[in-house]
Amino acid sequence: MFLFRFKRTLKLGVKSLWMHKLRSTLTALGIIFGVSSVIAMLAIGEGASRDAQEKIAQLGSHNIIIKTVKPPEEQSASGQQQTLQEYGLTYNDAERFLNAIPDVQVIVPNRRISQQAQYRTRRVSAEVIGTVPWYTDISQVRIKFGRYLASTDMHYKKGVCVVDDKLVKELFGFDDPIGQDIKIASDYYRVVGVASEQTNTKTTSTFNEENPAAEKKAGANVGSIYIPLTTVRDRFGEMTMQMSSSSGRTMERVELQEIIIKVRDIDQVLGTRQSVQTLMNRFHKKNDYEITVPLELMRRAKEFQRIFTIVLGSIAAISLLVGGIGIMNIMLATVSERTREIGIRRALGAKKRDIIFQFLSETLILTLSGGALGIILGALIPFFVTHFGQMRTVITLSSLLLAFGISAGVGITFGLYPAYRAANMDPIESLRHE
Repeated sequence: MFLFRFKRTLKLGVKSLWMHKLRSTLTALGIIFGVSSVIAMLAIGEGASRDAQEKIAQLGSHNIIIKTVKPPEEQSASGQQQTLQEYGLTYNDAERFLNAIPDVQVIVPNRRISQQAQYRTRRVSAEVIGTVPWYTDISQVRIKFGRYLASTDMHYKKGVCVVDDKLVKELFGFDDPIGQDIKIASDYYRVVGVASEQTNTKTTSTFNEENPAAEKKAGANVGSIYIPLTTVRDRFGEMTMQMSSSSGRTMERVELQEIIIKVRDIDQVLGTRQSVQTLMNRFHKKNDYEITVPLELMRRAKEFQRIFTIVLGSIAAISLLVGGIGIMNIMLATVSERTREIGIRRALGAKKRDIIFQFLSETLILTLSGGALGIILGALIPFFVTHFGQMRTVITLSSLLLAFGISAGVGITFGLYPAYRAANMDPIESLRHE
């Protein structure tokens, strides 16, 4: 009996809405656009958040990165700027971290220098990275061909190198790089391996990444060359010369540009960071370093994503609220138009709950159909954003359920008042209504 009444009421609701197709369609548009905007905004926010978190995670959640930063230029007592500046990380710092901090698993000191690499008649700008054989333990560098740096290369200060696949494309063309010699500064290095880096952790602009020609024109490094740290120290030294119009010629002495610490337990990362900070404060009076902890950045990114999602969802929910108000307005007008019909139904024995269910079913049909179409449109918008805007978007099941649930809630909330108003009409007064 209940199923028969339910089916009959839905049939009457669909028939009533179909009699006013244009009005019903315009009313449902508010829900359609509201649901689609909720899904699209949440998809765009989720995509941006995941991109940021993946880039941070590729730095290593167990890692602590300490980098050399040039401090403000100092002046002597006579007011002249010093001609020799010593600053930054040192080999002693790496020894202190390894000996004084118990949770350290791996210490990777790095020296980074921008140089011209030459193979036959080709020249490109590259970043020379003086590093250690276990650098691959804490980075995204993976060997594609040949081998990586070995302990014997470090010990004997061999002139060998590993180049990345970006440099191979620009410098070697169609030649096999393994076993070839490239010239850097005044020395030659034998290529023993080709590496691929799964992520580009260097700070480069999107414009340069998408426009290689502009990158070359600007003189940016097109790839990386990995050389034993002892070889770099022996052949390049630690002194560099800087020229400026204000101070003339100045000399700088920097031992290391970067030290990466890998911590055994992820729960000890933040505690280890405090220990590193304490050691650096004790032995570095100048502000010549910065500490980056990817784990902290990931937590900040997740917190920012949560706030971003709330803001975007709230903005999109306003359109659903507007759609709900439109539905209430149309249903109140419908109740006024069908006052005589309500009176006839009450006179024939219909109860208040039957009237409430009749008008509430019409509201739910509008909102649920609008919600379903809104989900389809909301899934298409992120696709076009990704395809044409080159932005990553991620549609989650929770966003679909949230948007559809909100649309159903809007239908029930804004449909109750018109339904109760229709049910509480005086049957006699309703029958007199023309």
